[in-house]
Amino acid sequence: MPHFIFKEILSVTMILFAIIDILGAIPVIIQLRQRAGHIESEKASVAVLVLMVAFLFVGDELLSIIGLDISSFAIAGSIVIFIIALEMVLGVDFFKEEAPEAVSIVPLAFPLIAGAGTMTTLLSLKSQYQTQNIIVGIVLNTMFVYMVLKNVQWLEKLFGKTGLHILRKAFGVILLAIAIKLFRSNSGL
Repeated sequence: MPHFIFKEILSVTMILFAIIDILGAIPVIIQLRQRAGHIESEKASVAVLVLMVAFLFVGDELLSIIGLDISSFAIAGSIVIFIIALEMVLGVDFFKEEAPEAVSIVPLAFPLIAGAGTMTTLLSLKSQYQTQNIIVGIVLNTMFVYMVLKNVQWLEKLFGKTGLHILRKAFGVILLAIAIKLFRSNSGL
């Protein structure tokens, strides 16, 4: 019988919330919506949920096929998370990608929402938390992603440019701390 631990669920939910950074992605989502005219919230949210849960369960096997352990992947992931956090805090783009011509599962669900940082974080979390608590955190974050996607126009008006900028910086600092914690806990420092 699964044992749900509220503290673990809360921790996982907050870590995933920070790494997914759906609020910080609102400006990108707005740009995608303007280009395509419509965002398929339901389709994108289901894709995010399936991608994250699937990677949680088969990510280890994928790593073992290429000869990596979770700690090595977690350390590499902490470095990726650290760089993403630096982007958020400093306002610099280290990772440059072309903007897609149409909004679909590929640019929205992956890699924008459930990208490499999220997948790396899931495997790192698996080394520290119980699987059922991670799944609850994934579901809660997916529900929040859906609400944001459904209400992106309203949120744009509510936060304004300054509010979105502040949110992005604040979540960047949180991600920096998470990256350092993941690095330390998986490197033995």
